[in-house]
Amino acid sequence: METKKIYLTKEGFEKLNTEFEKLTISGRREVADLIKQAKEYGDLSENSEYADAKDKQAFTEGRIAELEHILKNAELIDEIHTDCGAVNVGCTVNVELETGEMEYRIVGSYEADPEKGWISNESPLGQALIGRKKGEEIEVVAPAGTIKYKVKRIK
Repeated sequence: METKKIYLTKEGFEKLNTEFEKLTISGRREVADLIKQAKEYGDLSENSEYADAKDKQAFTEGRIAELEHILKNAELIDEIHTDCGAVNVGCTVNVELETGEMEYRIVGSYEADPEKGWISNESPLGQALIGRKKGEEIEVVAPAGTIKYKVKRIK
């Protein structure tokens, strides 16, 4: 089974790698200290501190596994050499709507941030924009109805 590509910018990769290192070094140590402390309170069957520490351990280990998977399967977006003759991951695209013009940057799903105008290549709009060229029009079905976009610029 082929693993899906996980697109990340260099900054996004470094941020996730820093989180991974922090969790594997100090995060695990903190959880171990919490468990040790909770065990000192006695009976584990009625020890809420122990249950909380074990929950935190499970969350921490789950996040470490998730980050390990992301980093192992990451494909860095080469922003300097990205071919933006057509919309692709790493490109910034300006589109025209009925309400005006919007600018979006196409990124992987782990870095998507609609408030910054960063949309995932897996989102309905991202999928519809991938491969489009300047001047092309697309329609995207959204909860509010069908929205028409026209590609104005790609950089």
